[in-house]
Amino acid sequence: MEGQTGDMRREVGQAAERLCERQLRRRGWSILARNWRIRLGEIDLIARDGRTVVIVEVKSSRPGRGAGPVTPALAVDRRKQQRLRRLATAWLTSCSGWIGFDEIRFDVVGVSFSSSGEVLAYEHIEGAF
Repeated sequence: MEGQTGDMRREVGQAAERLCERQLRRRGWSILARNWRIRLGEIDLIARDGRTVVIVEVKSSRPGRGAGPVTPALAVDRRKQQRLRRLATAWLTSCSGWIGFDEIRFDVVGVSFSSSGEVLAYEHIEGAF
């Protein structure tokens, strides 16, 4: 049963990331990387909004997942923020020279799904931290 719970959580998370990517593309943003991973962790989406590189953390929820924050976006605590900053530094170091930008921003997107998989809420917080 443990594996099924993890699989469901992963599927819900991936659905939220795909939705977020579509929304960002509709807004005219370029997606530079998806699920960029190193030993330290993973960045869900790295996008470009004009001359700004945006590190996007996507959080999702569905009914019956137990206790937690009121909205998925609130699950990005100080520890997660610090990890994302370190990951962003590593990503920028790895791609130095091929990307020009004026600033970097950290956004959080929260997506809530119904038990049937319908999107109940989509919250995009620009400059979340």
